[in-house]
Amino acid sequence: MGLMRLIGQGKATFTHGIHPPEYKEVTGAKDIRRLHFAPEMVLPLSQHFGKPSIPIVHEGQEVVRGEPIAKADGFMSVPLHAPATGVIKRIGLMPTARGPKAEAITLKLHAGASQDILYDMQQDVDGMTPEQIVKAVQDTGMVGLGGASFPTHVKMTVPAGQKVDTVMVNGCECEPYLTTDHRVMLEYSMDLFAGIRVAMKAVGAERAIIGIEDNKPDAIRELRKACPGDGSVTVGVMKTKYPQGAEKMMIKALLGREVPSGGYPSAVGVSVYNVATLAQLGSLLPDGRGLIERVVTIAGPGIEHPGNYLAALGTPLRFVLQQLGFEGDAKQLILGGPMMGVSVSSLDVPVTKGVSGILVLTEEEKAANVPKQVWPCIKCARCVQACPIHLNPSELGMLAAKRKYDVMEEQFHLNDCFECGCCTYVCPSAIPLVQYFRIAKAINRENKERAA
Repeated sequence: MGLMRLIGQGKATFTHGIHPPEYKEVTGAKDIRRLHFAPEMVLPLSQHFGKPSIPIVHEGQEVVRGEPIAKADGFMSVPLHAPATGVIKRIGLMPTARGPKAEAITLKLHAGASQDILYDMQQDVDGMTPEQIVKAVQDTGMVGLGGASFPTHVKMTVPAGQKVDTVMVNGCECEPYLTTDHRVMLEYSMDLFAGIRVAMKAVGAERAIIGIEDNKPDAIRELRKACPGDGSVTVGVMKTKYPQGAEKMMIKALLGREVPSGGYPSAVGVSVYNVATLAQLGSLLPDGRGLIERVVTIAGPGIEHPGNYLAALGTPLRFVLQQLGFEGDAKQLILGGPMMGVSVSSLDVPVTKGVSGILVLTEEEKAANVPKQVWPCIKCARCVQACPIHLNPSELGMLAAKRKYDVMEEQFHLNDCFECGCCTYVCPSAIPLVQYFRIAKAINRENKERAA
């Protein structure tokens, strides 16, 4: 089925998937507001997929807002910039969201500083070659802001022998509660189109498609008005369904192309970016600035003032939540959305580049949604019917229980699973399938590293 036919129907989608409650009404209707700067900020050197950045500052050194404080360690890495003007207090191990401590830079702010961005370097983006754009994007420290935190400049490097004809811009935001992308599309549309032009030039694409679910009619309407008259950028409307925003699902829905097992979008001529990622690039690149803040949805029944907030990277969660009326503990928090987010180990962990949302639960809701018992698989096949990749989660789960992790990968395409959680959501036996798969992948990676 052709692109225009799918877009013309206005209801492009994929097979399988689920329809969890959306919970987007409150935050989706509120403008983005800026949070206060914390007295101290914690900046992990690993906020992205790939090698951690390397500090280029020392304890006691004064830095200004926007100044580079850590450099990339090779191509699969990005630099880090000071989110505020202050002094480097400490470089050492600090808590992370997943538990183990990791190397981080602690920045103590100057109380009297205006916190204007004092470090930039004007550059002519239109005059850059694709190679220069890729390098400039790496210099911004930009990673995917949808949650994966994959270095954006790596995505913009098309593998040898492949050609990209389409840039796909992900504005679906199918996770319940999260509305950061929705608000970015409404409030930063011009920056978004500037970022789209950058991505198209970098990968050599002739066109771009902004994919938006049909539960965001205001964003669809506004972006269609802003699209250029030459037809190079269009808006594709898709059914509201989870996980519609996954790369493979979007490509299948809007282009009818299927990314091969183990392959990447570039294999079918597509390069995919989150709307917030490209909007930030459209703003940062002309001034040669680095990524120092991002929009975060803070929502859930346990928060008094839900909304979308512009937060400086490195702001501790404790400081964020104190401003919004939360006095609970870390057991009630999830970074990201309820489907693919991760539980927080400490309120002292900071907002990082990959944090798209902070979901605040109540103790009652948390207890109601945590199963008291896991039952044996009843072979109902609900997980098979829900899996958007058409895997067999039931079979994979039974293999995981027997610790046959290599078989899961070699014979049952474990690595095609992107951990959307659909299988766990529909399982009547409350089997934590997606957690089993994460463990299996981690063990397989460790075994390969030991064997190398």
